[in-house]
Amino acid sequence: MKKTIVIMGGFVLTLLSVTVSAQQTWDAKKNPTVDSISALYRDKILTAPAPPTREDVFPVIGKYESATNVDAALLSITLDEVNKGIAWIDGLPQGRVKAMLRKSPATYKIPAQKTAEGNDVAEGTLIYDKLTNTLSICLGKEYNAENPAAAFVPVEEPAVVTVKNAKSKKPVTPKAWMYTGTKMSKETAMN
Repeated sequence: MKKTIVIMGGFVLTLLSVTVSAQQTWDAKKNPTVDSISALYRDKILTAPAPPTREDVFPVIGKYESATNVDAALLSITLDEVNKGIAWIDGLPQGRVKAMLRKSPATYKIPAQKTAEGNDVAEGTLIYDKLTNTLSICLGKEYNAENPAAAFVPVEEPAVVTVKNAKSKKPVTPKAWMYTGTKMSKETAMN
């Protein structure tokens, strides 16, 4: 009986070692079935895109420089830490200004506000064009919800007739302040 148990034990160990060695040598790339299925989809398999970064979701974030605006040559735009729908514009002659996201990803309404420096800022529009990396800001014209870009179209003013009567004065509307700048590219350090 002992002899039978020893022989059966040896037989079981042999079977286990053959099974383990067979599992270790199997390769899916050498299997003809796996190869034929993979050949059907080889051209259609795409790599997963990288997850969007904060700058992809909010492309207006960054630093801008302008060759045409002497009073605001460098601007920087950052997001509010609490509310991601609010951007802060630093570097304007009026001071730090708040802009509220209206049309994603890069159309903002600048509400009429008083800055921390005590300056009054009229309502305006901020639009960032991702294709040209251009930032456009217009202060002094109301935000148009249907067509925000209308703020940047020059308006012809009607001819003003002067009246010699000093009692009838029209209130003077302030001229709109415009800014156009390009986004400064980020330099990456390479080792």
